[in-house]
Amino acid sequence: MNMWLGLLIPFFGTTLGSACVYILKNKNNELLSRCFSGIASGVMVAASIWSLLIPAIKQEKNILIVVLGIFVGSLLLLVLDSFVPHIHPGTKDEEGKESHLKKTTKLVLAVTLHNIPEGMAVGIVLAQAIQTQNLFSGLALSIGIAIQNFPEGAILSLPLKSNGYSKHKAFLIGALSGIVEPIFGYLTILFSNWILQCLPFCLSFAAGAMLFVVVEELVPEMAQGRHSNLPTLSFLVGFCIMMVLDVILG
Repeated sequence: MNMWLGLLIPFFGTTLGSACVYILKNKNNELLSRCFSGIASGVMVAASIWSLLIPAIKQEKNILIVVLGIFVGSLLLLVLDSFVPHIHPGTKDEEGKESHLKKTTKLVLAVTLHNIPEGMAVGIVLAQAIQTQNLFSGLALSIGIAIQNFPEGAILSLPLKSNGYSKHKAFLIGALSGIVEPIFGYLTILFSNWILQCLPFCLSFAAGAMLFVVVEELVPEMAQGRHSNLPTLSFLVGFCIMMVLDVILG
């Protein structure tokens, strides 16, 4: 039960964020979207450090293993980013291979791409928590990812609403974009016997994948448009929330 709770909490965060289509009347609030990206970036950076990299460094004497994991995780996301057709929210630039997919589909694929490493990270940490019988440490990352999924769900569903989709359809698409996280989290736990044998590498692998998403996608989204300090402050808010969560529950 605790394992499934840990896997589903991030999905609940995406669902709640997508529900913003029922609350927010301003459909094209660019600054709000940038602040949402800032919060998500801060949470992911803090989660990569406290929940993934610091535990990896404590367990692995050879720091080169941790460095290798970071680059391999980043390389996986780079390959996916190069091949999967997608459009990042807030931009019109298409990335990946050319395709005739709808713009909506490409927006969903962009969110799905960076939900994969988040799901894997939760699965790895939960697998370790199950072994040590300290599920609170696993829940810290799950709650943190849920917090950063809230703005991500809003970032996807609100543009869909502004493009003519009904509130219900925009909400449904936004919520379902987060379903890959519990799926990949569970698949990761299924391979926990192998993962736990090379845990430091796997932890740094997940961290590298998440950091790639932050630098390649979320930070540019946060910085685009007219200059404002609010997205930067939002980054710090997200960072501190995740840091406090990990210290309290870790």
